[in-house]
Amino acid sequence: MAILAHCFMQSFRTELENPVVEQEIIELEKKIKAFQAGQITDEKFRSLRLARGVYGQRQPGVQMVRIKLPFGKVTFKQLLRIADISDEYASKNLHLTTRQDIQIHYVSLDKTPELWAKLAQDDITLREACGNTVRNVTASATAGIDPEEPFDVSPYAHATFSYFLRNPVCAEMGRKFKMSFSSSERDTAFSYIHDLGFIPKVRITDGQPQRGFKVLLGGGLGSQPFLAYPVHDFLPEDELIPYIESTLRVFDRHGERNNRNKARFKYLIGKLGIEEVQRLIAAEAIANKVKTYPVDTNAVVLPEPPQSAVVAEEPINNINYEIWRATNVFKQKQAAYFGVYVKVLTGDISTAKARVLVSGLKGHVADDIRITQNQGLLLKFVREESLPHIFNLLTELDLASPGFESTSDVTTCPGTDTCNLGISNSTEMARVLERYIQEFHTDFIYEQNLKIKISGCMNSCGQHGLAHIGFHGSSVKANGKVLPAAQVMLGGGTIGDGEGRVAERVIKVPTKRVLQVVDLILTDYKAYKTEQEDFHAYYDRQTKDYFYRLLKPLSDLTTLTEDEYIDWGHQETFATAIGVGECAGVVIDLVATLLFEVEEKIEWAKKALEKEQYADAIYHAYSAFVWTAKALLLDKGINASTQQGVITEFDNHYTADGTFSFPTSFSERVLQINKYSPSPEFAKAYLIQATAFYYEGAERRDSLKV
Repeated sequence: MAILAHCFMQSFRTELENPVVEQEIIELEKKIKAFQAGQITDEKFRSLRLARGVYGQRQPGVQMVRIKLPFGKVTFKQLLRIADISDEYASKNLHLTTRQDIQIHYVSLDKTPELWAKLAQDDITLREACGNTVRNVTASATAGIDPEEPFDVSPYAHATFSYFLRNPVCAEMGRKFKMSFSSSERDTAFSYIHDLGFIPKVRITDGQPQRGFKVLLGGGLGSQPFLAYPVHDFLPEDELIPYIESTLRVFDRHGERNNRNKARFKYLIGKLGIEEVQRLIAAEAIANKVKTYPVDTNAVVLPEPPQSAVVAEEPINNINYEIWRATNVFKQKQAAYFGVYVKVLTGDISTAKARVLVSGLKGHVADDIRITQNQGLLLKFVREESLPHIFNLLTELDLASPGFESTSDVTTCPGTDTCNLGISNSTEMARVLERYIQEFHTDFIYEQNLKIKISGCMNSCGQHGLAHIGFHGSSVKANGKVLPAAQVMLGGGTIGDGEGRVAERVIKVPTKRVLQVVDLILTDYKAYKTEQEDFHAYYDRQTKDYFYRLLKPLSDLTTLTEDEYIDWGHQETFATAIGVGECAGVVIDLVATLLFEVEEKIEWAKKALEKEQYADAIYHAYSAFVWTAKALLLDKGINASTQQGVITEFDNHYTADGTFSFPTSFSERVLQINKYSPSPEFAKAYLIQATAFYYEGAERRDSLKV
């Protein structure tokens, strides 16, 4: 195996300059072989591959691979590389996600190390794109060119991504953790539904402008949406990274680990209260790797505008061009340049189209494409004379649909196409709705303040919880049969500057009636709103009950047709076939692997110590303490649900009866971690203590087996 891995990586050694990435890819190949040989349990292997962006699909035997693109930035070369990868290993399609990633599907597990190595040649990673860790850090696609932004947040999003990638503080949390950076108070990155959301601010200090962020904490969507708490009106820019680290430390130690349905940060706040969580965050500051962290604002620089001369070109359809320009083009803050949005239906673009697109854009746009939160693309630094050419190119590719980010621009997750949790075919529903609005409610392609979003299940990957009109997949029973249904949710959306609204559940209707739902709501809104009312104001004035009564006839199951027993895009009768979800992470504390993992953590701590990475060494040693205690508690049938619970229960069940002895308590020994700043002296002493505890615990467990 080692020889095979060595030979495999040798072919990429000239391109892979990062030895850490190289080692990760070798390790992934080893883990795959060990799993296939039955040496690693399915549960444990699932966590390993999820942390490397490899996600099980609804279809057996194939994987979805999520490619992590910080704040949605992708270059021409990277996009072509991903297209090549999809052609060679996947389905020749690229799926753009609401978290600004690219996903490819139908990948053989055996091919994922090779695939990753090829992506790494162009500085693209899969690391921590899934699993119980920090997910892709998102940012407003317009960052850097937004006329309303106080400053470009891209370097701060990049610094956050870089600092926490492979960071032991967030390597094995109870659940995923999501962060966003909005470019302005319009909050286009939805700070209010993130675990941590940031909005840029500038204040004058001693006569000088100072950068910082408004901080939102503890938001989330899923089946139970929570709006984030505003916890800082102004956090200075050099305190950003330390604050995030302190927050992650609190989540790692106190977050739920047994019941994944209650394991997000929002539930920890609900359990302890926002004041106590803030106190815990403040208490962790001493243990952080850094106390301040100046962000290198030159790490992400504005791209060079296109330099080549533009040949004059006429739009192939003047009327369509004018509508497209009015809805998909805006003036950048940089004079004489425009941003151009590309509407990508359901976020899916074939690799063939991607190649033609890149070829046609060269010389007309900057080499910095951004994936948007509504699954489209943003092109930057477009000169006015290039607009007709870009329109013609997009028209040729069937990508010139107008109404970007309007009512006719429907956001959706993959639904039952590939997802294990999908209940309904959300992608086909989105396609049908978009065509319907464009044909029968054409005026809504100009409406920016009424958005439709769809998820295939209640987990809100399609962001239905923050939609003005949202749908999530469900089912109902009628006449002894199960038929696909859609839960209608109304009134959600962004207000601005960290404020938002969660959509309310109004009624459930058969899925095939969603066109009638949208038709009734849009017609009613146009007919009865006052001149100044946006949809939020109209919804509040009419009330939820008004819309329930408006839509109630559509929930009548006595008038069903045969077609309504069949989901959108299907020919067979509907049946719920929900698998085991993976995107939300899994509980992986298996007794058989805990002590083996401790050995790994001690080795990682030693290596970090050798590299003088004292904070990392300390955190690995802390994990060794907790995992050893967890294993010993499980021997007694005690399954504590948080790390803090493990520490407390170990004192109750092992220290109290004298089985293990400490100068004071196990708790005090372990929680030295947040009493001292990282230093070589403390790191060495703490690792010695953790190692000794592991050996004593392993020896006791072995003696009990004999």
